[in-house]
Amino acid sequence: MSLYRDEGVVLRTQKLGEADRIVTLLTRNNGRIRAVGKGVRRTTSRFGARLEPFMHVDCQFATGRTLDIVTQAETIAPYGMSITDDYGRYTAGTAMLETAERLTAEEREPAVQQYLLLVGALRTLAGAEHDPGLVLDAFLLRGLSVAGFAPSFADCARCDARGPHRLFSVQAGGMVCGSCRPSGTVAPSADTIALLAALLSGDWPVADSSQPRARREASGITAAFLQWHLERGLRSLGLVER
Repeated sequence: MSLYRDEGVVLRTQKLGEADRIVTLLTRNNGRIRAVGKGVRRTTSRFGARLEPFMHVDCQFATGRTLDIVTQAETIAPYGMSITDDYGRYTAGTAMLETAERLTAEEREPAVQQYLLLVGALRTLAGAEHDPGLVLDAFLLRGLSVAGFAPSFADCARCDARGPHRLFSVQAGGMVCGSCRPSGTVAPSADTIALLAALLSGDWPVADSSQPRARREASGITAAFLQWHLERGLRSLGLVER
């Protein structure tokens, strides 16, 4: 049995036996992994509280035949404490964790960019720096971009004709010109397009000053774009406050 260390974010947990849990983490060096936390459901567990969703931890693992075993866990940042205290932050954070798991489909496939993106988003969410819905939509758009599905909010996604354009197509991958218009396009407002571009690029002054109508429309487009590329929706997204 060999040992190794890695830092990661706890994505979810599930019960195993009477006192154990299977913990799913997105780690810096090893991508998404599942490991057993032995005895972590007991009140006497030394690190059970550190292996809860949203927690950013430094863990030591022992390799196993099917699943590795968490032998040590130290807290790097207790994001769960701030996120779970507020319903808006909690539902947005839950959607982030589910998305991170879905965008890292292969276990033990390194995903450093997705990991860093998730840590940064949770830090922002826990610090209540911006509206939770905006933080979530920014994370979803950037996560899809890292996965190779970057949307275009300026030039035509099909022919690269210089924008701005008025039509958005989920299937085409962003804004499209009139000549490339496929079926199922929508015509978001200019404010919505500006907000989507700001969320993708990290222009928070523009995002924070956006109006509720633009935020609702941008959230709908982001959710549709995410569902198209994941091929099915997120269970947690329907609970997010908008």
